Parts: sequence; structure tokens; C-alpha cells
Amino acid sequence: MTGRDHNADVVSKKEYDALLARFNELQDTLEQFKSLLAEQRETNAELRVLVQGLQRQLFGKKSEKRSPMPPVARELKRKGQAETDPAKTQKKRRENRAIRKQLPEERIDHPVPEAERVCPECGSDKLRPLGPGKETTEYHFVPAKVVRRVHVQQKLACDCGEYIVTAPAPSRMVDGGQYSSGFAAHIITAKCADSLPLNRQEKQFNRLGIPIARATMVEYFHRAAELLTPLSERLLEIIAASDIVQADETVLKVQDKGKTRTGYLWCFLWGSQIAYVFSPSRSGKTPVRILGGGQGTLVVDGYSGYNRVFTPDGWSRAACLAHVRRKFHESLDSAPEEAQEALDLILNVYRIEHLAKEMGVVGTRRHLSLRRKKSRPAMEGFHSWLLRQEGLHPPKTPLAKAVNHALKNWEALTQFLRSSKIPVDNNASERALRVAAIGRKNFMFAGHDTGARNLAGLYSLVMTCEANGVNPQQYLADVLDRIQYHPASRIDELLPHKWKPPDGSNPVDNDN
Repeated sequence: MTGRDHNADVVSKKEYDALLARFNELQDTLEQFKSLLAEQRETNAELRVLVQGLQRQLFGKKSEKRSPMPPVARELKRKGQAETDPAKTQKKRRENRAIRKQLPEERIDHPVPEAERVCPECGSDKLRPLGPGKETTEYHFVPAKVVRRVHVQQKLACDCGEYIVTAPAPSRMVDGGQYSSGFAAHIITAKCADSLPLNRQEKQFNRLGIPIARATMVEYFHRAAELLTPLSERLLEIIAASDIVQADETVLKVQDKGKTRTGYLWCFLWGSQIAYVFSPSRSGKTPVRILGGGQGTLVVDGYSGYNRVFTPDGWSRAACLAHVRRKFHESLDSAPEEAQEALDLILNVYRIEHLAKEMGVVGTRRHLSLRRKKSRPAMEGFHSWLLRQEGLHPPKTPLAKAVNHALKNWEALTQFLRSSKIPVDNNASERALRVAAIGRKNFMFAGHDTGARNLAGLYSLVMTCEANGVNPQQYLADVLDRIQYHPASRIDELLPHKWKPPDGSNPVDNDN
């Protein structure tokens, strides 16, 4: 080989560096392509699961369709671990019989027909009564009625002709109005408790022979809300001052120019006291306004809007185990074995809560002892399972998301182990918002922000009545009259959970 040929095969340092840089660039591109390909595969797997689920829901047989997440009580009963207490069942039946005996009674006599009053054996028509007669009972519905009440104000005059006095007129919700507080109470209860919009109530009143305009009902609805605002605000203050609060929020549409816009109805709950607040947005300003400055445990889902109240000197967060359970239930299609295993582990925790309820020790020291002795090991077993599953599944699959969600919120999920007062989930506030969800389907939207705030205030009182076994219509009819002259310093006496009827009767709603 000549020197000339040898030099032709030699690559210069500059050319070598350029080739190496190009090689590294291509290698980086290849790695990026591999990463994108892996992400695309995960996305495709996620989309495949989603499409399969939608196809099953739309076209599959009933037996193949994924049913909604079953309630815990039903799951425990299905597994034979939540048997109904016969003593409690008998007690409930006795209570129902006692309630029905209090209903007004109407006795209807049924005489023997004339053709059957002759003995076929001897032909005698002198039949005598045999005992008090055979009695059977049926329950008859009597349609509601509207009574026209005429108020007569006495007038007195002195014989001297210089003095005439007239008895004071009865107080009215609306000046010059023709409808009583009981009438307004019926409208509010039908809308807030039964989700019956005012246009349907208008049809019902027409059937009763009362042609009342919908605009009149709207006027009484909002006037009642104004009068009762001190009570709904006081209820919210009491809840915000408690040491354990449950909260949640849902959409409430509000009418706007030619369209509707999205507002939010927030629920704050403590025990059997429930308060609702309307806000035009879902920002964290509402939790700060309601709970800011307070201290305690706030039970919520993972929504970041509550984060501003979680401070070292303020509220601590307790997470919702039901949300975790729901995520694993949604994973059953893509990973049935692993998801079912997680659901069974979660059910172990609810089994302890069911036991505490059956023993009648919920919220007591004995309940806390049960949680420390049995619930803690159950949660530790669940946590160990989560750690074993972490990283085993593609990140975008439903099961991986469920595992990551549980691990991310683990400290908040175990808050219930330190106090028997802290619930394991936030189902109570979700149930409290169910009435708003049903109402949203029926009356669709609020007319304006003020109307939405009035609706929230009336929801607070009506739903707190129902949570405490108080008939909301009876309560509102009484309180709407009394609040106009009741001392502000004793406003708590008119709250649903402290209210007593003026006649001293039992305020419990017999329909509950």
C-alpha cells in the first residue's frame, strides 16, 4: 500500500467528532422514539379499555354490563357478613305500627245485604248481631286541600263617640299577600325536599282549584329565604366552628343572558347539621371564607380547592376511602383480579365500621378501640398490597391510577384511626348533595345568583330538618311566623335540631 492510499483511509479529528456527534444525536432520537412508542402503547391500552367498557355498556348483554359501584352494606350482606339484626327489624315494625295507629281513623260500616238476611235452613229473618263485626284495615289517600282562612279583626267603640279601636292585623310574610306561611312552607318543602319545580306545583294547585301564578310562588319562595337567612347563616357558623367537618361541592347552573353559566353549590356538614353555600365559581375562596380561622379535621376528596385551609395552625385533611374504593371498582374491566383483591381489602375496613354500628358504639371510645385493634391491621395490609402493586402496571391504566391515588393520599386516608369521630369516607356529604343533583334535573337552573343563594339557604334548613327527623313543612310553617318577632339573642331555639312545636307535640316527621 502506498503512503498516498494509506492517508486516504485516515479520518481527520474534525470529521470523527462530527460523525460521533451525529451518532449520539441519532441515538438520542432513537431513545426519544422508544419513549414515545411506550407512551403511545400505554395510551392505546387505556383507550382500548375505555372503548371496551363503552361497547359493553352500549351493546353488551345485561349480564356483561358493568353495574354502578354497589353500596358497602350490600357487599357485606352478599358476603354473609352483615346479617340483619332480627331484634332491630322487629323494633322497626313496632314503631311503624305505632305511627300508623296515630293516623286519623274513618270507620265505614258494611251491613249484610237484604237478600242474605234470611236463614236458608229455617227461613227466619230475625238474625242477631254476632260480636263487634269483622274488621279489616286499608290506608286511603286523601288529596291535599287548601283552606280559605278569613281573619276578622274586632272593632270596639266608646259610647262617647271619641274612641274606636281595631284589633291588630295578623302578620303576613308579604305585605298585602293572600297566602300564609303554611302555604309558603309547602312550596319550599316540595321544591327543596322533593325536587318539585314551581311549574309542576302550579299544575297541582290548579287541580285543587287554586289558580296561583308561578310568579307569586317565586315571590313567596324568595321572601321566605330572606326571613330565614339568619337561621341558615347561624347553622353555617355552628358547623364551621366544629372540630370535624365534611365538605363537598356540585354544579348548579345559573341563568344568564340567553344561556346558563356554571355555579357551584357547596355542602358543609357536621353530624346531623347540614349547610349549603352557593358560589359563582369553584375556587378555594369559598372554603377559606367559611372555614378560614378555624381548626379541626376536614373530610374531603382530593380537590385542590380546599388546600388553602390546610395549614399547621388550621385544618388537617382526612381523605375519603369511598373515593379510593370507587377508583378500584372502575379498574375491574382492565385488571379484574387485582382490582377485586383491593376491593376485598377495603371491605375489611368497612366491616369494622358495620360492627361498631351494630354494637351501637359509633363515635365512642369503644369504637376507637375497635379501630385501633382491627382497622389499623386492615389498613396496614392494604398498604402493603399497594406497595407491592406500585410500578407493576402501566402508569396510565385505571389500576395504576387507583394505586397511585391511594398511596399519594395515605396519610389522610388513615386519619380516622386517631379518632372515632372522624368518618372513614365522605359519603355523608355526597348524600347531602344528592337532593341538589335531583333538583338540577328537574328545575335545571337558578334564575340568578341571589336566587341560587336563597335556594342554598333553604336547602340548609330543609335537609337539616330531615337529618334530625323533623317534618320540614311543619317546621317552616311555624318558624316563618315566629322569626318575625323572635329575639335575635335566642335565634338558636329556632334551628331545626333544637326546634320545638309551640303546641308541645312531637316534632319527629312520621314519614321518616
